[in-house]
Amino acid sequence: MTSRYRASISSEGVSSLSPRRRTVVKAAAATAVLAGPLTAALPARAATGTPAFLHGVASGDPLPDGILLWTRVTPVPEAIPGSGLGPDTEVGWVVARDKAFTSIVAKGSTTATAAADHTVKADIRGLQPATDYFFRFSAGGTDSPVARTRTAPATDAGVAGLRFGVVSCANWEAGYFSPYRHLAARGDLDAWLHLGDYIYEYKSGEYAARGKVVRPHAPANEILTLADYRTRHGRYKTDPDLQALHHKAPVVAIWDDHEFADNAWSGGAGNHTEGAEGTWTARQAAAKQAYFEWMPVRPAIEGTTYRRLRFGKLADLSLLDLRSFRSQQASTGTGSVDDPERTLTGRVQLDWLKAGLKASDTTWRLVGNSVMISPFAIGELSADLFKPLAKLLGLPQEGIAFNTDQWDGYTDDRRELLAHLRTNAIRNTVFLTGDIHMAWANDVPIDAGTYPLSASAGTEFVVTSVTSDNLDDIVKVPEGTVSAVAAPIIRAANRHVHWVDTDRHGYGVLDITADRAQMDYYVLSDRTDPNATSAWVRSYRTRSGTQKVERTYDPV
Repeated sequence: MTSRYRASISSEGVSSLSPRRRTVVKAAAATAVLAGPLTAALPARAATGTPAFLHGVASGDPLPDGILLWTRVTPVPEAIPGSGLGPDTEVGWVVARDKAFTSIVAKGSTTATAAADHTVKADIRGLQPATDYFFRFSAGGTDSPVARTRTAPATDAGVAGLRFGVVSCANWEAGYFSPYRHLAARGDLDAWLHLGDYIYEYKSGEYAARGKVVRPHAPANEILTLADYRTRHGRYKTDPDLQALHHKAPVVAIWDDHEFADNAWSGGAGNHTEGAEGTWTARQAAAKQAYFEWMPVRPAIEGTTYRRLRFGKLADLSLLDLRSFRSQQASTGTGSVDDPERTLTGRVQLDWLKAGLKASDTTWRLVGNSVMISPFAIGELSADLFKPLAKLLGLPQEGIAFNTDQWDGYTDDRRELLAHLRTNAIRNTVFLTGDIHMAWANDVPIDAGTYPLSASAGTEFVVTSVTSDNLDDIVKVPEGTVSAVAAPIIRAANRHVHWVDTDRHGYGVLDITADRAQMDYYVLSDRTDPNATSAWVRSYRTRSGTQKVERTYDPV
């Protein structure tokens, strides 16, 4: 790929949707159920005992001098994800400047063990900034697929442009991951951002495509144990479109609730029954362990996903963990959403975020944010539309007009953050958000009640779901039917909202220059079609210094 960076300095180096509580599902042991069919499906080399790389390879968290590489090796047929079986296996890795591996810059080896579900990571350093590299793993004479990755620009480099794919909410049973395939086919991404709900925890059939299972996941039970979470991650990593995107560009990922359980908070989840489904402490620990085993993400402060990456002088990216420290979601209508003792971020993380935004010397301050920060009120919707909209947004179906799972439920944290941006004249803050299976382009007002007379502290681009049900899916009407009615009402009640699409699945492409940050929104033809096409539908941008969103009529 032709470099899109213009570096002034280079360094040398060689090397949701919330189906409410239902009958409690008792966890079943996945290994015994799955070992037979999965072994039969393995390639011949794996079935004969030769190591195989069945889950692809991946890279993530790019630095100016390094990248984190990931793979999972299947050393013997019975060593399926979550089984705890299989011998220790030496896994080598090699990094080169070219796809033919004639110019090797780094290599080494590590040991894959059952204790880590035979996943391995290699945190490579000593690389050149803003540079494409190719890598592969090997074990027992077998090579993995070859993948491309890319380092970040040098810290003080002048950067002409950055381009990121942006996705969230990929429900295996609801369809195929065509957005990943279309992003992989572009060939122009510096990285891609996954803003949460990389996996879903539900039992088979509980949450699918308008109630229909397009393809069954594994295990069939709701995932509760470490073996369960490992098995579910393993199933996701067999998806060819997901593998293709991991093979083309590094990922920068955060988690949301479904990597754990629906509407998770620090002490539990809406989709967790204490006792009958074990303890939340054990379930959360299992989910986190499996996530860090299976994702090319560096464990950050306190084993969470909040961390910060820098892309030269053009942008830094603050990535949030909005599940590990939050207070339980407020009971709507009680006024507790304004309680200063309640928190979404936790004190330490909020202070970290504020300090980083204030100290930033980049043109743009991006925030990877798993739930919507822009305030949201529901206008006068008809009953048949309000009920499913409330369900999709996690609102009480009696009609209270805020979502207590989002920043709307933790208004003291939001007020403090937005006041910090305004008081310190911190400009060009762009929140990048997933979670609610709709596409939005928002200003982030200091006072939504008086907007647009009040100031805007930043902007927000929300991407829709890869496959998880949209509003039209809940109502079960043709695509676009609901949005045509609901979108004007939503915008009338929320004057900071420039656009909302309640009905379609897809992804975003974020393009950044010194002058503007632009999000191009793409939609799928049919999430249930493995060969679904994609099409550009809208673009919005925020010009440097404005803190406001405007429509633009061409994708980058």
